[in-house]
Amino acid sequence: MVFSYFNILALLSIAVVAALTFVVLFEPGLDYRISVPLPAPDSEEFFRVLSAVVDEPALQIVDHEVLTDGLAFYDAQLEAIRGAQSTVHLEAFIFHTTPIGDRFLEALTERAAAGVKVRVVVDAVGSMLTRDRYFAGLRKAGGEVAWYQPFRWYTLKRLNNRTHRELMVVDGKTGFIGGAGIGTAWAEGERGQRPWRDTVVRLSGPIAAALQTAFVENWLEAAGEILTDRVVYPAQNTHLQATVMHEKLSIVVASAPSAGRATRARILFQMVLGAARSSICINSPYFLPDRALRRELLRAVERGVKVTVVVPGVHNNHLMTRIASRRHYGELLEGGVAIHEYEPGMIHAKILIVDALWSVIGSTNFDNRSFGLNDEVNLAAMDRDLAQRLMVDFENDLRRSRRVELAEWQRRSLGERALATVGVLVERQQ
Repeated sequence: MVFSYFNILALLSIAVVAALTFVVLFEPGLDYRISVPLPAPDSEEFFRVLSAVVDEPALQIVDHEVLTDGLAFYDAQLEAIRGAQSTVHLEAFIFHTTPIGDRFLEALTERAAAGVKVRVVVDAVGSMLTRDRYFAGLRKAGGEVAWYQPFRWYTLKRLNNRTHRELMVVDGKTGFIGGAGIGTAWAEGERGQRPWRDTVVRLSGPIAAALQTAFVENWLEAAGEILTDRVVYPAQNTHLQATVMHEKLSIVVASAPSAGRATRARILFQMVLGAARSSICINSPYFLPDRALRRELLRAVERGVKVTVVVPGVHNNHLMTRIASRRHYGELLEGGVAIHEYEPGMIHAKILIVDALWSVIGSTNFDNRSFGLNDEVNLAAMDRDLAQRLMVDFENDLRRSRRVELAEWQRRSLGERALATVGVLVERQQ
């Protein structure tokens, strides 16, 4: 009888686990429907609606610089660290034990020893091969390092939630935002391949202080400390909100999954795409738009918007993600979306440009993991100068990419089709 009860209990447990797995893999995503036409993206009304919906204030951009590829953005970040006077706050999904990681640690350690408050948040999954003792010298110098969602029995229920944010703020005045971590891939390349193509933007002014808010949130979650130091919030940045329309306005959208599944990042992307009037340009290393996003892109084409997407080609570092992504090409190609695969190497830039006016840049990929599972951070800016500068890189990427034709896609191999079917099982986790 005991054995029978044990068997029944085991079967019930298996059934519960199977049911939960099914829900995780196949639960329908939110529809993110927009029922009324959005105001023009260059209007004050659109900015106000977007700011209200994502619950973030409008901020003026004092200055910005687009940094293309690792040589440029690593040098700029290291220079900023070395010049820090009060605080350095760095958050990374990827902080690997590499020569470039050593350079960052050396700079951070030197500043900590000089009395600068150095705080670092590192994701435990993204940097799982990095040992905690790697940061011993930094801690000894007075710096602090906290792991986001480390592997503990009590974090298992949150294991799928990662901080995918890649950001740095120095002295509360200078910020860096993009999708690049600290690792070999961006510095000198891996396994004989060229370094990854990526973009980071350096920002100054009130927008940097807003970016720091995203760090403060994850520092609390990782270290258990609410940062209230005066040096964390410089006096000149206390009045952040712009009260009138300005030609250079922006919003920092710090996104985290809610219990109801909605995220601010997902709302941001849906609204900016839905407001497009003339052009949509997308850089994404992992392009798996859900049904609602695909519908929004196709609607944009129907109203005369030119939609162009640049994604990695054969050098994508996640083969299964590329195959799962290509599964959706047919619907988009038939609807008039132009998809180009980057050929020189891996392209990791995460950029959206709409109407050569709006730019969204940060850590968010066009996939469910970024939109529904990870903590992410993005800059959304209504700034023609920034958009035009990012378009220079986008057009360079386009020239190095090969356009995917519908007929070619329809002739894809049986092997790819079979793997794409398997990819459906993990698409919600990508």
